[in-house]
Amino acid sequence: MKKDLSLWQFASFVFIVFLGTLLHFLYDFSGQNTVAALVSGVNESTWEHMKLLYFPHLAFSFIQHKFFKEYGNFRCIKLRGILFGLILIPVIFYTYNGVFGKSPDFVNIAIFFVSAALMCFSEWKLFKKDKTDCNCNSNCKYPSICLLIMILIGVLFIVFTFYVPKIPLFKDPVTGAYGIE
Repeated sequence: MKKDLSLWQFASFVFIVFLGTLLHFLYDFSGQNTVAALVSGVNESTWEHMKLLYFPHLAFSFIQHKFFKEYGNFRCIKLRGILFGLILIPVIFYTYNGVFGKSPDFVNIAIFFVSAALMCFSEWKLFKKDKTDCNCNSNCKYPSICLLIMILIGVLFIVFTFYVPKIPLFKDPVTGAYGIE
């Protein structure tokens, strides 16, 4: 497949919002299956919405990596992108709610879409910068550690679905529950 960076990042955005939207409903559609809970949202907490961004991003990263071998900073860019996206969701959500009070569902959906779009755009900018640098590996000394951190984030999403810290980030604003209860 020809490598048009803009097209790849747009495809990443579409993949993430489509799969993330499906994952939002997977747990309930599966009859609250524990296996589905590993990667899907189990409630309406901010943490579970962050999970909906993370797992599709990780999946698309594995697909994209096969076509982006000349980008020495690929894993570092993807790690920076997902960290940015995961930070955006609670920052936008809590800022909005702090200013306007409770947010309607369409705003929560928009926050997910905006976070995914800004994440993909930031990665696009980093890929473009990486391509113009003479030494592609200059900024990413340890790509294996970046991959390990990305996987560790996924492990935390899974663990905190079942062993939930009792802080607002993990609290379902609709039911008041934490994780699977």
